[in-house]
Amino acid sequence: MSLENDLERILLQEHTLRFPQFDEDAAWKIGARLRELAAERRLPVVVDVRRFGHPLFYAALAGTTPDNAEWVRRKSNVVARFHRSSYAIGLALLQKNTNLLEKYGIEPADYASHGGSFPIAVSGSGIIGSITVSGLPQREDHELVVEALCGELGREYADLALPGSGGKQA
Repeated sequence: MSLENDLERILLQEHTLRFPQFDEDAAWKIGARLRELAAERRLPVVVDVRRFGHPLFYAALAGTTPDNAEWVRRKSNVVARFHRSSYAIGLALLQKNTNLLEKYGIEPADYASHGGSFPIAVSGSGIIGSITVSGLPQREDHELVVEALCGELGREYADLALPGSGGKQA
């Protein structure tokens, strides 16, 4: 896995995984899909779906702690600020050997550029919120969200998965 390959694939994911419309029912459906995937695999994750400033879905599975909810808040703040996935921001910073505090002057207590938060993009409207998972290694958090989005939006996960994440190799 290389940073460049992952960043290119994440950009493709972000441009491809767009909702035609998004409301409370859509939030429930994607949140429930994520929760179901995690429960089937016995993954200790928190799932959060929100329009910016408005929580729409939240679930904490067995094995999570209150700290996971804090990670969700911090990762989601990255998506709200940059309108990119938290993993893309983190990888781009890593590539430049810097961090959020050094580059943007924003506090790590409120922002986490770790994988797991993905922008909710609506065709014709732009980025309106985020879907966030916390509890697994950051690349796995990110890919769980992508896999659920592919299922919900009728896309083939193998075509969009990061290299080595269960999809086609790039």
